[in-house]
Amino acid sequence: MLQAYNQAATRTESPREMEYRLFGQVTRALMHAATVDKSDLATRIDALDWNRRLWSTLAAACQDSDNAMPAPMRAQFISLSLFVNRHSSKVMKGEEDFETLIDINRSIMQGLAA
Repeated sequence: MLQAYNQAATRTESPREMEYRLFGQVTRALMHAATVDKSDLATRIDALDWNRRLWSTLAAACQDSDNAMPAPMRAQFISLSLFVNRHSSKVMKGEEDFETLIDINRSIMQGLAA
């Protein structure tokens, strides 16, 4: 029954709403990972990896010549994806924190909600 509900909910969402929901889920995972002890590597790595995969998928979509988004905006998303990847590595090394990644995702969510 839960699977049927999830499928129905997905069918009624616009692509923008789905992107917003996905960014929300990933951002919540990052927020949670930021609160766990640094020794909880699994939680931290899972959240960072999920965020990296989201941004990599977005960057790949922006590289598609059929993408209707203006080229300068697509380039900005690709640059952000590269930054997210580098920053995530620094978070894992203890050189940076999660806050920047969370802020970036929140900014994207604000744009999607507009």
